[in-house]
Amino acid sequence: MDAFTGLGAAGSASLRAVAPGIAEALITTAAGLFTAVPAVIAYNHFLHDIKDLGARMDSFAMEVSALVEKYIPATGLSGENGNLRPIC
Repeated sequence: MDAFTGLGAAGSASLRAVAPGIAEALITTAAGLFTAVPAVIAYNHFLHDIKDLGARMDSFAMEVSALVEKYIPATGLSGENGNLRPIC
């Protein structure tokens, strides 16, 4: 914005009028990139960890579900006196 202000104040499109505004914009862009790149790297790292944890939890839930289906059939508990036993 300062580049356009300088351009308006000078009344002509000279490099001397717009250079300070352009320099400020470049410095601001560099600072933004310096901040954004590590933030994106950290975000992607944590996102990968969260997805991995979700996959592990899903696998665990499937294993528990398989064990429940193995030891407790749809009709209820098997075995004498409600004791659990594998159904073969």
